[in-house]
Amino acid sequence: MDLPHPFESDDDTLHEECGVFGAIALDDAAAATALGLHALQHRGQEAAGIVSFDGQEFYARRGSGHVAENFSAPEAIASLPGTMAAGHVRYSTTGGAGLRNVQPLYAELAAGGFAIAHNGNISNSLHLRRELVKSGAIFQSTSDTEVIIHLVATSRYPSTLERLVDALRLVEGAYALIVMTPKGMIACRDPLGVRPLVMGRMGDGYVFASESVALDVIGAEFEREVDPGEMIEITLDGELKSHRPFGQHSPRPCIFEHVYFSRPDSIFTGRSVYEARKEIGVELAREKPVEADLVIPVPDSGVPAAIGYAQESGIPFELGIIRSHYVGRTFIQPGDANRHSSVKRKHNANRRLVEGKRIVLIDDSIVRGTTSLKIVQMMRDAGAKEVHFRVASPPTAHSCYYGVDTPERSKLLAAQMDVEPMREFIHADSLAFISIDGLYRAVGAEKRNNGCPQFCDACFTGDYPTSLTDASERDDPQLSLPVGQVA
Repeated sequence: MDLPHPFESDDDTLHEECGVFGAIALDDAAAATALGLHALQHRGQEAAGIVSFDGQEFYARRGSGHVAENFSAPEAIASLPGTMAAGHVRYSTTGGAGLRNVQPLYAELAAGGFAIAHNGNISNSLHLRRELVKSGAIFQSTSDTEVIIHLVATSRYPSTLERLVDALRLVEGAYALIVMTPKGMIACRDPLGVRPLVMGRMGDGYVFASESVALDVIGAEFEREVDPGEMIEITLDGELKSHRPFGQHSPRPCIFEHVYFSRPDSIFTGRSVYEARKEIGVELAREKPVEADLVIPVPDSGVPAAIGYAQESGIPFELGIIRSHYVGRTFIQPGDANRHSSVKRKHNANRRLVEGKRIVLIDDSIVRGTTSLKIVQMMRDAGAKEVHFRVASPPTAHSCYYGVDTPERSKLLAAQMDVEPMREFIHADSLAFISIDGLYRAVGAEKRNNGCPQFCDACFTGDYPTSLTDASERDDPQLSLPVGQVA
């Protein structure tokens, strides 16, 4: 992802910042990669890139916009020959600087070409970058992924695999990586498994993806998740070796994948994301019941939890909000008036249904609270008698440093006030969140193990599973951002 950046002031959604896909020992590897990236489009909608290798040369194609805008034409795929390819979809951030940050990044190293696609965030990248620049490194992007390339390039180990291991021992944070070299592909996941990565088979070839749904779309057979800390090395002819160079650690996969990020038809930590979200709704109904006439999801992410809430509570489920799927991101719309009407352009109340009713709104999270406020007001304007807000996650009170775009903590509503003031802020008749233990039960655990949590839940608890060097050095007057980076 890109280096730290300000959160867009009129954007009130958490964003998973990228998705990765890789294919090796496959005919038309680039075509499979493009199709896989299309299935991961929800993880990054601002830019996409693919790098391929034909046994002799690397080829790259990158562009702003959706996958379909860049890789639908036959000539686009024809420009990416070979039986190995890796791709990346990216959510463009404020600090990004155009196409130079679009992955996979590529460099010519002493051992040959090196391409890397990265999902996650290196939480000591600024610290490492400063040290690398002091030693003479020249950076071409503002991406923390480029730090990994420089660490590999300067390692003294003989093989690329050993150099990559050496580099990753120096980084902290979260990563799911797909690396291509002239000898083959390396797929790896950070020792805690914060960011997701799965492996599949397609004939004699292998594919890797951020989510299992991408394997479904291309017709690959799901094999398993890449284990936390595992590095899978595959040669060009399909020979596979598994390495575990980082020892054993208690996994901490991101629990927000179950809440929001992953597509509902994906499998994460061995559990159907759709079923997990329904169970979140069930737990929410048990913990925070309310007398009402209708259960209404805030589309689309609130739908499965709302189904679970309705089934457990016995209150009818209805689509009281209709969403337009043809509206771009709020902050790219010109003019204040357009920005302020963003909720109305994305969502419209089903007035005939909600008028005179007591309704329960179900949403996945509350970030800044501005969208929740507008949704509640929309229901009141449509004639709702009572509006009760239920949230399918605990209060989001802490920033994420592991690859999720969140505002700084001072702009998170839950960091500034308790639940009752939050209720007053969004003008709901009642407001309640699922408990942290309820969330854990919904995703298959008995409860949260406070001594050794089973997931990364730092955005809710502030319990960060790694060191946060850059955050701790943020006030260091000697720490400067690269040219072009917004401070």
